[in-house]
Parts: sequence; C-alpha cells; structure tokens
Amino acid sequence: MKSHQLVYQILARENDYVSGEKIGEELNLSRTSIWKAIQRLQLEGLEIDSIKNRGYKLIQGDLILPDLIQEKTNLTILYKPETKSTQTDAKKGIEDGNKGNTLYLSTCQTAGRGRFQRPYYSPSQGGIYMSLHIQPNLPYEKLPSYTLLVAGAVYKAIKNLTLIEVDIKWVNDIYFKHKKIAGILTEAMTSVETGLVTDVIIGVGINFAISDFPKEIKEKAGSLFTPPAPITRNELISEIWHCFYQTAPEELLYLY
Repeated sequence: MKSHQLVYQILARENDYVSGEKIGEELNLSRTSIWKAIQRLQLEGLEIDSIKNRGYKLIQGDLILPDLIQEKTNLTILYKPETKSTQTDAKKGIEDGNKGNTLYLSTCQTAGRGRFQRPYYSPSQGGIYMSLHIQPNLPYEKLPSYTLLVAGAVYKAIKNLTLIEVDIKWVNDIYFKHKKIAGILTEAMTSVETGLVTDVIIGVGINFAISDFPKEIKEKAGSLFTPPAPITRNELISEIWHCFYQTAPEELLYLY
C-alpha cells in the first residue's frame, strides 16, 4: 500500500488524535512524508483535523483501498480516483485484453451514465462507482439475469452490514426512504462467429454518503447514509461482490 493509504488506516482505527510521532514509528515514515500523506488524504475529500502537540484525527470520509478489496473478493481491482465512466474503463479493458472477474472502480465520474444514456450524478466524495467485467461465454437465452442478481446482492450486502432494508424497483434501481440511492446498468458483447455472449459489464452506482444533490434531482435522489457513515465504502463494495459470487442465484432472485 502507498503511504497515504497506510496513514489512513491508522487514523480510521482510532477515535482520537494520533501523533505524528506514533504514525512515524509504526510506518517508519518521516514527518515530511506523514504531512504529504495527510495532504493527499485531504485532497481526496477526507476531513482531517490537526492540533499541535496532539496530532491528526479523521473527522469524516473514507478512502478506497483497492488492495483490501482485492484481498476480500479475489477480484482484480483497477482503481482510478477520477474517471469519465467505469463502464467506459471496462470496455477499454476488454479491448486491451483484460480477463473477466475484473472490477473497475472509481470515487468520481465526470461523465457517468445510466440507462438510456441518462447522466448519472457522480460527485468526488461519498459515492461508489464500479463496473464488473465477467466472461460468461453463453448463448443469450441461457444468460443469467445479471441485473436482478446484482440488485439482490446489493440488498443483501446492505442488510448484512447495517440491518437496513432497501427497496428494489424494477428493473435496476435501489430505493431507500422513497428516494433512489443506487442504479445498475448491464451491457453485453456478443461474438459474431459463435453467437455467444462473451463479455458482460455490470455497472453499479451507489449514493453512499452524499449530503447534497443538484436541485434538478434533489427531490428524487437520496443517499444510503448521511455523513458520517457507520461503515466504509471498502466494506460495502467487498460485501456486495461476496454476496454476488457466494450466494445461490435463487436466493438473490428471491430477494429481488
């Protein structure tokens, strides 16, 4: 892991101020390196307080840790702090020869899209934007209902971690307190030679802990949490794909 990720993990586990000396001793980092790591975390949207002779305290926000997610899911994680669209990243990855079971992940999309190419609001802090590439190599008529399965996995993951029960709206939206908090977009590619569906990209956007929305969507869009969130995005991302891969399809469809 990079220095700022390691510093974040120390701050995230503490409920109080942590001195630069303690961080430096644990990570074998200089004061200058710690200061640069704190600056990097603040640039990524985390609110960190600092008091002379006391140290640093994480007030709000979390940091995506690709290595941790990869360890928990066994997926290949390709992460960008900011991207145009994780769906576009996945398509480019397929063109470049990337294999299936790859998760393209970001915390900000500058050109996020939902169904029918509608814009998808994707701010720089508080959201989860990810696209899973899988390679089913199946005839279309035998293809699982991936959108429904992932919706069931999102429902199950949220309930497992928080006991919150969200609502799934046909066919690809997740609602909480009568407002949309997540959307799912599934796209497929078919081989002309074999007629098989070779590649599927399942995009998931979640309003995890967003405090404000543009006025044009404010009445319809909601957030799973009001900051600060009781769990991290790393935990929810990992749990969603654990549920997707480890839960029987019949159970996920029942949840839907």
